[in-house]
Amino acid sequence: MIEVDRLMREIEDDVRRARRKRLLARGGAAEYRDPEIYDHVDIVLRRALEARDHGALLLPDFLSSDPDWQLTTHLRFSSHRPVIGPVLIFVKRRILLPLTRWLYEYSLENFRRQQKLNTILLACIEELAIENAKLRKGLEGRERQEGLEGQHQ
Repeated sequence: MIEVDRLMREIEDDVRRARRKRLLARGGAAEYRDPEIYDHVDIVLRRALEARDHGALLLPDFLSSDPDWQLTTHLRFSSHRPVIGPVLIFVKRRILLPLTRWLYEYSLENFRRQQKLNTILLACIEELAIENAKLRKGLEGRERQEGLEGQHQ
């Protein structure tokens, strides 16, 4: 079992190195020349993608009162016209929808991909915010410790 774990780590490291080289060759961020920085970015993004329950993110919770942030992928037919409204809805459902169904289905898949990307980006932002908060907390703790040591001298 230990040999398998070591082998898997080596394969993952090789893949990470190859991806880093490809990114640099395509003009990726100059900071990726430093393998440690690249590894840290890789870890943060992987944590955001894999370790997060995307249904339990903080940022969407802030936005939950605003339904416009989330893509709507189903059609709703309605009309504000009381007399001709039912006729218009009938025409939309029975004539226009079948004529444009291919466009709707094509768009629907793109909307789903966009929703997934939005959720992943929100997870990345949250992961970075958490990391930033940890770094700030550590820095403040270090500054307090140095302040206390300075007072004792």
